[in-house]
Parts: sequence; structure tokens; C-alpha cells
Amino acid sequence: MKKSSYILLMLATLVGAVSCKEYLDINEDPRNPQLAEGHVLLPPIFAQMALSEQFDTRYIGKYVQNFHQATANDTWDRHGYIPGSDASGEKWRAHYWSIGRNIDLIIEDGRETGKWDYVGAAKAIRAWSWLTTTDYHGDIILRQAWEPNRYVFQFDPQEAVYAEAERLANEAITDLSRTDGRVSQASLGRGDLVYKGDREKWIKFTYGTLARLENHKSNKADYNPDRVIEYVNKSMTGSADNFAVPFAGTSTADGNFFGPRRDNLTLFRQSAFAVSLLDGSVFGGVEDPRLPIMLTASPDGVYRGVVAAQGDPNNTTGNVRLIPTPYGTLPGVPLSTATGKYIFRNDAPMPLMTYFELQFVKAEAAFRKGDRAMALTAYQEGIRAHMEFAGVAAAARSTFLNSAAVAQNAAQLTLSDIMLQKYIAMYGHGALETWVDMRRYQYSPEVYTGFTLPTNLFPDNNGKPAYRVRPRFNSEYVWNRQSLETVGGNNPDYHTYEVWFSLPSRLFVRNSI
Repeated sequence: MKKSSYILLMLATLVGAVSCKEYLDINEDPRNPQLAEGHVLLPPIFAQMALSEQFDTRYIGKYVQNFHQATANDTWDRHGYIPGSDASGEKWRAHYWSIGRNIDLIIEDGRETGKWDYVGAAKAIRAWSWLTTTDYHGDIILRQAWEPNRYVFQFDPQEAVYAEAERLANEAITDLSRTDGRVSQASLGRGDLVYKGDREKWIKFTYGTLARLENHKSNKADYNPDRVIEYVNKSMTGSADNFAVPFAGTSTADGNFFGPRRDNLTLFRQSAFAVSLLDGSVFGGVEDPRLPIMLTASPDGVYRGVVAAQGDPNNTTGNVRLIPTPYGTLPGVPLSTATGKYIFRNDAPMPLMTYFELQFVKAEAAFRKGDRAMALTAYQEGIRAHMEFAGVAAAARSTFLNSAAVAQNAAQLTLSDIMLQKYIAMYGHGALETWVDMRRYQYSPEVYTGFTLPTNLFPDNNGKPAYRVRPRFNSEYVWNRQSLETVGGNNPDYHTYEVWFSLPSRLFVRNSI
């Protein structure tokens, strides 16, 4: 595993060298292979899938109040952005460049050699990438993406990107289901560091993407909860199906981006909102056994968190760094000996889609459909599965699941119960998907009990919260600014424009929350 993860990260630096077909054609050498094979390209693609979300979670995690800056008035705590900077642009860069045309190379090679499993996996990744990138940015470049000899690229509406993601996901399932040609688990497993060539798990992952896509349409007239439930039922059946990118954690080169060795979260502090969901403040005084696993107590043993934009520059409340034990509580412990905890470990895999997330998706769809019994079962299973993922002991899981913190019958269950437990389960690694949920519900404090937007929002916002991330500066604002004008991207408050899936607003029934 360590060797594979190391290769994954090293190849991430080489992916650009094989991403241009024209380059390969010009340098044709009959003595050497001229087509990059899928097993070479998949590992760096996995790395970019994980790292792009982790890079940008540092910003979006503040929007959704997973964590905040130690200092007051942080730009991202206030739902702002940094003009003239690529901060928050890693997702864009990964989709169009780091992953980008490499997907086409895998598909081309797979078609020529009959490796339909590679073709299907590549399409599944691109479907996931289209969906997550448009969810993050709103309008993006679809039709003209990767078109050669073009210097101006037109933006397409989010609805069109959703349609393309759905088309590719369905094609991926078809290709992954083929058994002809040179389909082989051993062959796919050469480059597949996540599923080891298991096509059934790839199919489940792709159905998970479709479940997410359909669930994001909850504010649309064509929203179909039965379709969401169908896709979830065809997706992951347990935590063994989770799509999680591995990291060896032996050095900064192969370590998890969130781990203490890489030290990318130095001034980050757990949020007061996150603490309130685990310490019993929101759920009837019942302390969640995940509290000490996911968060860290101050030196006096009390769990505290930072309020958005208020910071704690003098550490007056005893707040500790987001990445805790040992160096979060023991000053002077060198980074080289710090291992971190939970998903913030040096060797922690990065989950990009999980069984427990999809159970909450099913619970929400069933709740909106009016099938409270199904919703209750999926909601409780989502909690159980995440507690197991977090390492909560079986006895503690059972005690908590039977406590007043968890809805015990269908009549008692609320939409807020479902979405808050999903928030807990997605904490840290799933901030980008949590942001989709919060925007679908307009940041409602009725759904997200105790959640309040900062009173001092970023000046460019005109009093509005963020609904999209501006396109990457060094590609779009430097080279493609004219096209940005067509979608309002040059306006200072563009990041507050509602995205397609969040409109029309407030379609949910408030008295059922």
C-alpha cells in the first residue's frame, strides 16, 4: 500500500506530460509506446480527485462552518473570496487540466484494446468530476472544453452540465458491465488503487453519482425521490464500497493533505457549530461518542469551537489546533512525530463518496416522498455506518442509537434530524457536498439548527451568502475574461449568484422540518 500510494503521488507531477495527444504525436518513436495506458494514468487521477477537494475544502469548510480561522475577520469565514488569486481554484484546475484530457487518453486506449473496464472507470470519474465541479462553480465550460486551437471558451449553464454528467454515468455503467474484449480484474487492478479492479464496486460508485445528481434536483419540478432511492439501492451496500483514495503517510510526499506532516491546517480551529452538534447542545443534552474521535478538547477538558469570523487570536478560550493529538495539546511536539486523528491522520484515506452519505441521501428522498418508515431506517443506518467508520465501539454505538439524540420512530423524525446527522458524517472530508445541501436549503437555520451566517459578510457580497465559487483566476480571469462577462463573472458579487440547483428558493415545506 505504501508503495502504491507513493507512486500515486509521484505520478501526479507527471500527468501533464502525458495529457496532450499532439505532444505524443510530434514525438512519435516506433521503439517506444506512444499511447499512455490506463493503468499508468489512473493513480495520478485518483491523487488529483482527492487533493483538489482537500485543497478547496480549506475554503468551503469555512462557508459551511466545519472549521474557522484562528484570527478574526477571515475572508472565507465571511463568505468572501480573494481577488487575483487561485485560492479555491484547485477543483477547476483538476477538472480541466490534472484530470482533464487524461480521461480521453484512457478511453481511447480502452476502446482500441478492448479494455471496457478502463473505459467505464474513466467515464465514471469524468461524470463525478463534471457534477462536483459544476456544483462548486455553477456555470462552467462544457461544450468547448479541451477543444484544440481555441483561446476563448464559452460558459455553459449548470443544467447542461448535469445532463452530460448523467449521460456519461449511464455510459460508464454500460461499459463496466461488459465482459467481452480484454476486460479483467487483474488488468484494471494494476492502476486501480481504490477498488483493485472490482467492476461491481465501480458500478456502485457510479450509481452513487447518479443518486447525488438526482437528489440535488430537490428544488426542481422534475425531482423524483423514487429515482433517488432506486439509485441509492443500486449503489454502495456497505462501507467496503466507499470510494476512498489511499495515502501511505510516511512523508510529506505521500501523506494525506490534512495530516499534521503536511501542516496545511495550521491556523484552523474547529467551529462552535460543529461542537454544538456533538456535545449535546443540539441533541437533547446527549453527548455523541464521536465527539472525542472527531474533535479535540481544550487543555482543561472542555470542547470549544470558534464562531465564524470572530477568531480566537489570543487563545483565550483554550482552543486547540484542528489537527490534534499529540501536537494539538502538547506544545513543541515536532510534526514528524504527530500522527493526527480521524480523517486528519497522515495515513488516512480520503473518502470521496461513502455508504453512510448515500444512506442519508436515501433518508432525505424518502422523507420528502412521505415514506417516513423508509426514511427512519436509512437515517439510523447512516448514523450507525458513520459511527462504525469513525471507530466508535459497538456498545457505545448501540447506546447512542437508542438515546434521545436519535429519532426513534417515524412520526418523530424530522428533515433537520436527517440533514444534521449527514452534516456530522460529512464533517471535514465532505464539505463540498455539505455546501450543496446547505445551498439547496438556503442555509436555513430551521434545517441546520444553530447555524447562523456571520453578521459581517464580505463587503462584495452586498449582504448575501456565497452560492458559487468564482472560476480559477489564472485561467479564466487572465485569459477568458470576455466569456466571463456573459455570465456575470466579472461582477464583484458573482460568487453570491444562486446556482441552478438551488432555485427556485424555499420549495420545502417549513412546517415539516
